[in-house]
Amino acid sequence: MFLRSIAFCLCLMAPGLAAAQSTLLILGDSLSAGYGVATEKAWVSLLRQKLDDEGYENWQVANASISGETTDGGLRRLPELLDKQAPAIVIIELGGNDGLRGFPPQVTRQNIARMTSLSQQAGARVLLIGMQMPPNYGPRYTKVFASIYPDIAEKQDTALVPFFLDGVYDRDGFMQADGIHPTAEGQPQLLANVWPHLKPLLDAASAQ
Repeated sequence: MFLRSIAFCLCLMAPGLAAAQSTLLILGDSLSAGYGVATEKAWVSLLRQKLDDEGYENWQVANASISGETTDGGLRRLPELLDKQAPAIVIIELGGNDGLRGFPPQVTRQNIARMTSLSQQAGARVLLIGMQMPPNYGPRYTKVFASIYPDIAEKQDTALVPFFLDGVYDRDGFMQADGIHPTAEGQPQLLANVWPHLKPLLDAASAQ
C-alpha cells in the first residue's frame, strides 16, 4: 500500500516535473549577449525575472548568444544546442552582424530559414527577432534586408518581432556611443518589444 501511494504521488508530480524542464533557447548576437551592460540589467536577465513575475516559473532560459555572431555561426551551433537543450521555444535574434558586414541578403535569408526549419523539426516554436539596417547602407539593401524576417515568418509560420530596436535606436540615452548597442536604460524596451510576441508561445507550449 505504501509503495502504491508513492507511485501515485510520483504520477501527480510528473506534470510539474515536465513543466520544470521547459526551456526557452535564445540564439543571438551582442544585443542578446548584453554587450556593454551589466548582466543583471540586460534584457535576457530582465526576461528571466519577468517569467517569474508572470507565473512562468517552470521555464528556464538558455542564452546561447555570442557577441559578433552571424547567421552562419548560429546555423553551425544550432543543431548541438537543440540536441542539448531540447527547447520548447527558440528565439532567433541574428542577422544584424550579417547586414553590418554587407553579407548578401540571400545568404542571411537562407541561414535564418534553415535555423527556423531545424528548430521546428526539433519540436520548438520559433520567434524571429527582426532587424533593420541604417539608411546609409542604401535604400535597396536596407529594403531587401528588412524583408527577410517578415517573409520567413509568413512562409514558415513563426512569431515575429518586427524590429528589435523599435523605440530604442532613436531615443536619447538608449544607445551606447557606438550607435549599435543599447544602454542599460534601453534594455527594458527591448524586452517590451519581445514580450507581446513571446507570451502567446509560452502559453501555447505550457498548455501542451
